[in-house]
Amino acid sequence: MKKETSSNSNLLMVLKDAFAIKKAPYPWTRAILAGICLSFPVMIGLLAGNFQYGLLAGIGGFTYLYTFNEPYPQRAKKLFIVALGLSASIALGILTISSPLAFTIMIGLIGAVCTFIFGALKIPGPASIFFVMVFAMTSAMPIDPTLAPSRAGLVFLGGSFSWLIAMIGWFFNPYGPETKAVKTVYLELATLICSVGTEQFNDSRERTIVSLKHADNLLLAGYVSWKTSPIFKRLYLLKEQSNSILADVLEMSAAGRTNLPVELGKSVQALAQSIDHKRKSKPLQILQPTDCDEEMNKLFSKIYHADAILNQSISRINQEIKVIRTPLKRVLLDAFDKNSIVFLSSIKYGIVLMVATMIAFSYEFDRSYWIPISCGSVMLGSTVISTFHRAIQRSIGTIVGILVASLILSTKPEGLTIALFILLLSFLTELFIVRNYAFAVTFITPSALLMAESTSQIHNIPYFATARVTDTLIGCAIGLIGVLMVGRQSASSRLSHLIAKTIRSQSQLLFQLFSKQKSSSNFEGNSTRNKMRTNLMNLKTVYSTALGEIPINKKALEFLWPAIFSIEQLGYLLDSIIKDSKRPVLSDEKLAQLLFIFETMANAVEQLQIVTNKNVPEIEGFSKIQKEIIALQDAITFIGIR
Repeated sequence: MKKETSSNSNLLMVLKDAFAIKKAPYPWTRAILAGICLSFPVMIGLLAGNFQYGLLAGIGGFTYLYTFNEPYPQRAKKLFIVALGLSASIALGILTISSPLAFTIMIGLIGAVCTFIFGALKIPGPASIFFVMVFAMTSAMPIDPTLAPSRAGLVFLGGSFSWLIAMIGWFFNPYGPETKAVKTVYLELATLICSVGTEQFNDSRERTIVSLKHADNLLLAGYVSWKTSPIFKRLYLLKEQSNSILADVLEMSAAGRTNLPVELGKSVQALAQSIDHKRKSKPLQILQPTDCDEEMNKLFSKIYHADAILNQSISRINQEIKVIRTPLKRVLLDAFDKNSIVFLSSIKYGIVLMVATMIAFSYEFDRSYWIPISCGSVMLGSTVISTFHRAIQRSIGTIVGILVASLILSTKPEGLTIALFILLLSFLTELFIVRNYAFAVTFITPSALLMAESTSQIHNIPYFATARVTDTLIGCAIGLIGVLMVGRQSASSRLSHLIAKTIRSQSQLLFQLFSKQKSSSNFEGNSTRNKMRTNLMNLKTVYSTALGEIPINKKALEFLWPAIFSIEQLGYLLDSIIKDSKRPVLSDEKLAQLLFIFETMANAVEQLQIVTNKNVPEIEGFSKIQKEIIALQDAITFIGIR
């Protein structure tokens, strides 16, 4: 009886979470531009006297939905590739629809490849779903392979229009995303300084490191090797200087300081407010206290230097920037690993998508493309719990959306009316998707159906609505069953292996940093450094996925979190000192002791052994690293005794 009550309670909790309203600001600008991108090509087609061509071009408007707050150089490349991908999807669909087997294999490949690329490159947004949707929609079109080039060309034209709309902001604020990211780093840094010696310090430290990594990624993405502008150079140097300030703050905290001067935090906050060049209403004032020791004077000198970077002419700053990015090939190869959650998720996504398509063809559902679309949408959930949420949201949202679509189609709208409906529905989709996915599906369903079905003669509206609801429920069920069968506990089973693997990669990097070979090592782009970064990324992804598995062992995952937190902090510290030429060369005895400690921790995690903490050798000038290794030892010991 208690078990049944608990199950009912869990089900109610899942339903409640699925329809929870997130407190996020409405993206008015994005919603308006999305509506324009999807409806304007339809209006042009109408004016040109070919409404069907306009609808095909409108499909290319999905390109805009992949626009986020990334640097404009990255946005330009990404959206161009998305437009090409959508065009290729519709062409491949038209060419393979005559063969159900080829169509099924191709939809699985498209879903798997797109999911892998978006996951490996950490690209936010709708991932593979619109590529799958565009491909699947071709099953409702007349079979004529000769139309593939013209239809793909029309989709690309619509995508090109979206590209132009997405790039408009470049003319007004070409470095807006990068500026905002760097400003956030300094704001978080000011908060961290004020939290030294308090209970909020660890949380603030994590937020600061996350914001710094985000700024670093944005600046790397926005870097153009053949043209470095003064604004970009200034932002990059400010980011580098924030890294140096953060290192000093962490070192002071590790050395036992329980507080820092109030003037320090205020000065960094004032510096942050001055980074946005549009708000320089008064000159920055750095408030340095009169009584400062040598370490504090050094820290204030770094703030003065950041002020100089911000306010002086860039030509007077005798400091070059050296930006080395990990090659795209290397990133993809690192994710192409049997233990990579990105790789495994991609394979799972493709296989289940093929199963959904085979079922749709086997039972000859009317215009069955909605089955793989619903299946693919549900499987975008990053965890089993989020997949449940998306299944519920997709089902309810689609049912309501189909009722809306049926009402619209029952009025037999034509031409401009359809274009205006697409504009309104697309606007509402993007406006509400940040609050709740179910609300967004309520509007995106009639929008997609209008684009796909407007050229069809639908005489039996009830039959049409019933068919679409049936397809959606079947697709959601297949996606949910697929996730439960293939990946119910795949993440948690890999955690111990990934923790040990990450610890070993950190020991290898530490050895290179403090051994005699450090002077001859090129750490920028170094394979050991890249391996550690990849392992950290995989570990965090797998841990987040494990938190949403069913059944979930919350107690076991809570035991692992302190170790994962320390591993992440240690990874940042090792990564941040690579450019520090003052690193000491440790003796062979100290290095051997450190490597032994790391290997002992890795074995303890893999074997769930209880180990005795070892004495961590002192690293002169880098007590923060020594302290983090001690914290990691404590966390590993905690895992062993659970």
